[in-house]
Amino acid sequence: MRGLHADTGYLLYRLGQRSGQLFNASLQESGLRLRHYALLRFLTTTPGALQRELSASLGYDPSAIVGLVDDLEKLGFAERRPSPDDRRSRIVVLTEDGRAFLRDTDEAGRRVTDELLEPLDAAERDALHVMLQKVAEAGLG
Repeated sequence: MRGLHADTGYLLYRLGQRSGQLFNASLQESGLRLRHYALLRFLTTTPGALQRELSASLGYDPSAIVGLVDDLEKLGFAERRPSPDDRRSRIVVLTEDGRAFLRDTDEAGRRVTDELLEPLDAAERDALHVMLQKVAEAGLG
């Protein structure tokens, strides 16, 4: 295992897997998964987005976005509305129930992060976050 742990890419992959497992476990009661949460969290930054924009921004297959939005609509967390720019297009909008769900899950998200980053002190966590943001902004667009 030591050889694999010398590979930064592999470590990021494994930590991403573990983070996803922990986060999905914290969301299990709601019936949602990390992908749903990411879509909801993205919608907090925009007044509405086309499904193709969600796909591009989140890096999910367009067909997956359709299913995720369907799930969120059934729960009343998001809804499709006519686009103000083009009535033939529909945008996805976060509802007040979706905002409330996110507020309720914020603490669970902090617990997951705390568990995953437990070996690091506060300064190391801040430094890691800054570095990951830098890499994500350059590599994910």
